[in-house]
Amino acid sequence: MAGQRIGYVRVSTLDQNEQRQLEGQPLDRVFTDKASGRDTARPQLVELVRFARDGDTVVVHSMDRLARNLDDLRSLVQKLTTKGVRVEFVKEGLVFTGEDSPMANLMLSVMGAFAEFERSLIKERQREGIALARQRGAYRGRKKTLAPEQAAELVRRAAAGIPKSTLAKDYGISRETVYQYLRQATKATADEASPASASASLLPEA
Repeated sequence: MAGQRIGYVRVSTLDQNEQRQLEGQPLDRVFTDKASGRDTARPQLVELVRFARDGDTVVVHSMDRLARNLDDLRSLVQKLTTKGVRVEFVKEGLVFTGEDSPMANLMLSVMGAFAEFERSLIKERQREGIALARQRGAYRGRKKTLAPEQAAELVRRAAAGIPKSTLAKDYGISRETVYQYLRQATKATADEASPASASASLLPEA
């Protein structure tokens, strides 16, 4: 009896589209983690390892979706193949069964090491870019944005006399950002009040 084809998907943030990773792959079940790949203690990954049986195939889009470092990658592949589970990486075009040749095991190490090296280079470039931006005074970090309901609440509280420093602390934003929200609200109110009504009042009577 043929085993099941089980997909594993990992996205690092809630807004990533996990459907694209294994699009077109015939699968009986999919386990999805919305978490960092920095360690292997991910709920759905743990459940997948527990669920997979002898004869099953675990399908993953790429090595870096399963693990973020070489040691974790080797450990997970070995843990699955020891149970008689095939592990298939779509992007790399590699399949591991536990009966792999020394060349296949070498490929696992080499490809995993390249992926890890590429991530470290990207992080290094990001750090260098941030450092250069800070030297120019151009880096301010990521600004926190408020939901429309929070922004409206902030404006109401400011109108009620709540200090700007208190609002900044309550919403986790800077005082300058508080002022930006207040300026936007003032402009929006002025835009709504002016055009049609003002022009209508200036029309001559018939």
